[in-house]
Amino acid sequence: MPVLEFDLPDRFVAGTVGPPGQRTFFLQASAGSRLTSVSLEKQQVSTLADRINDLLDDFAGGEASDAVGEMIEDIAPLDTPIEDEFRVGTMSIGWDAERRVVILECHDGQEEVEVDEEGEPTLEPERPGEFETVLRVVLVPSQARAFARRCVKVVTAGRPPCPFCGGPLDPTGHVCPRANGYKR
Repeated sequence: MPVLEFDLPDRFVAGTVGPPGQRTFFLQASAGSRLTSVSLEKQQVSTLADRINDLLDDFAGGEASDAVGEMIEDIAPLDTPIEDEFRVGTMSIGWDAERRVVILECHDGQEEVEVDEEGEPTLEPERPGEFETVLRVVLVPSQARAFARRCVKVVTAGRPPCPFCGGPLDPTGHVCPRANGYKR
């Protein structure tokens, strides 16, 4: 299993490419000349921010205070070239109490699975996910808090919500279920 590891990276951010409504979301880690980007869903970015904030509130205390996180806020765009290594399927976060760091893992959601003549997967049970790639990032609490704050900004920078149904508004309007299908 290939592991793309960034232990205390120079930079770890969430960002997007494309106009609102057609954005592709990325996580990007860099250390020196190494740059790794992975793509994921908007909801995954939002959930990741929530879970990191919860974890920091529970375990990091003052090390991850909002004041510390604001000092290292990163508002720069994603580094280029933006080529995703893989599309994120599952993620996990954890707290290393000994080192006092947050560990984030993003697992490849596009496993290569061989199929037999009937189209059934032939992945052997004793070797599940042998082709899975993992991005592992280790962050100090202040970096993690700043990352979570940027995730929230990236997610909310999209299309504004409809005041009636909460669905995203396109620049041309949208068919609103609360207006009996009329365009707003």
